Amino acid sequence: MSTTREQDVIHAFVDLTNDLVSGYDMVELLAGLSENCVRLLDVAAAGVLLSDGRGVLRLVAASSERTRLLELFQLQRDEGPCLDCFRTGTPVLVPELAATADRWPAFCAAADGVGFRSVHAVPMRLQTTVLGTLGLFGSQVGSLDRSDLDLGQALAHVASVAVVNERAAADSATVNAQLQHALTSRVVLEQAKGVIAHVGDLTVEDAFRVMRRYARDHGRRLGEVAGDVVERRLAGRDLLEHARSVDLLPEE
Repeated sequence: MSTTREQDVIHAFVDLTNDLVSGYDMVELLAGLSENCVRLLDVAAAGVLLSDGRGVLRLVAASSERTRLLELFQLQRDEGPCLDCFRTGTPVLVPELAATADRWPAFCAAADGVGFRSVHAVPMRLQTTVLGTLGLFGSQVGSLDRSDLDLGQALAHVASVAVVNERAAADSATVNAQLQHALTSRVVLEQAKGVIAHVGDLTVEDAFRVMRRYARDHGRRLGEVAGDVVERRLAGRDLLEHARSVDLLPEE
């Protein structure tokens, strides 16, 4: 491992552990997890699916819009490697999606349509409780090497601890409440992204970056900012002005 990559890995785990002891926004943490996977691993994109109180997977975070749409498609069609990973609680490694078209015909066609050629899914779990999955998407055919796979699983493990702690894992009511909160926060976040994208004539991905930067620079949780945008307590133009002031967006 190069010195630079080793430092990046250390920083990723330091950020996660700092969040665990100082309080965190679940959606923000899982969004950071997906981005860290793209930055640290040999993958083009990543997505996080969590189970709700009924055991149904829901999308919580994605590193790109095409990943978000593919994960949603996977859930709608009820087929794909991430769903199989969740059901079995074991990694599902697919170095060449085209070779598995018979197993997941609709998913493989959709993945090919947005430029993904390989997928590796690892479980998010605490003890025997499977909480969800981390999907790692590649733009090229090929397997992840062992170090990348182990690192991806380790990041998923830490994120699992963030979702519920060990004591809560024994209490299904607490687990379900925590998961449902994360899923509800994600719905509000998507609505807020849509508002900002519309007001600023931005892509959904740029709208997310604008909102995330505003939250960080103002010492606020991403979910709180998203809620204020949706409830019109915070104007989308205020976020856009802040993004321009820090050179995240060009001046009008």
